[in-house]
Amino acid sequence: MDAPNVPLYTPSTRSPKEKMLSQRFPIALMGMCSILLAGLAACGVPQEAPPEAPPEAAVPAEPAAAMPTAAEHAAAPAEHDAPHWTYEGEAGPDHWAALSEEFAACGSGLAQSPIDIGEPAAADLANIVFHYSPSAIKVLNNGHTVQVNYDTGSYIELDGMRYDLAQFHFHAPSEHSVDGVLADAEIHLVHKSADDKLAVVGVLLNDGAANEAYQAVMDNLPAAESPETKVEGMVDAAALLPAVQTTYRYAGSLTTPPCSEGVAWNVMTTPVELSAEQLAAYTAIFSGNNRPVQAMGERALAEDSTP
Repeated sequence: MDAPNVPLYTPSTRSPKEKMLSQRFPIALMGMCSILLAGLAACGVPQEAPPEAPPEAAVPAEPAAAMPTAAEHAAAPAEHDAPHWTYEGEAGPDHWAALSEEFAACGSGLAQSPIDIGEPAAADLANIVFHYSPSAIKVLNNGHTVQVNYDTGSYIELDGMRYDLAQFHFHAPSEHSVDGVLADAEIHLVHKSADDKLAVVGVLLNDGAANEAYQAVMDNLPAAESPETKVEGMVDAAALLPAVQTTYRYAGSLTTPPCSEGVAWNVMTTPVELSAEQLAAYTAIFSGNNRPVQAMGERALAEDSTP
């Protein structure tokens, strides 16, 4: 069906006067509205404000960093904001305790390391079980020694507890002495348990035949303080040990500040030989980075008498 026929235009039947009034009325009404709005504003009547933007979401604060444990201190490079200490002068071992409250154990501790191994008591001790695998060489110079951070997965079993190998580093001459005699150098293999206890295996190093197991490390010793750098080659911690793996054992401490105690020390009774050239590669960078021996006190010192 088609749409009905609606006219598009219908002629007006209003008089001229009515047309004039109809044109003026809207204009007058608009003027009255303007006057009314101005009056409301003058009387302080608030007008609707635009909606506020939603507040920005708060950025959560970062959690405070936890204080490092003694085990973390031993496993990590030296922090640059820690009190400066050295092996001689006003910041040397005799003054470590005065440098920071954190270093108090360096002066007041009763179970400090290293020691002179003089008269150990022979004992049938449970052997250390070594579970070492080769590692990439990730070497750094922390300003006090050259350290190699070890790949995860290698560990020892000591008195029924697992300690994971974290790193090894060197001192020259040795820190431990035997009957008052220092070795040419000493390597410390630092291990940490799941509950943050430390066990260190120390190996005395003397001038002798070249030792291939140490060569890749000695070829890559950083001469200046530097961050960890991965270099060519591999190192096998098992090959750094002597063939006879009996030990001197005692309870001691870190040999560097903060000198924290509670460290299980295991110093190999048999030294390992390195060539003069290999030892010189290290002593050209660090020489004299050994803490003097500390008083043994009432501590027990045992020597494993059974391989």
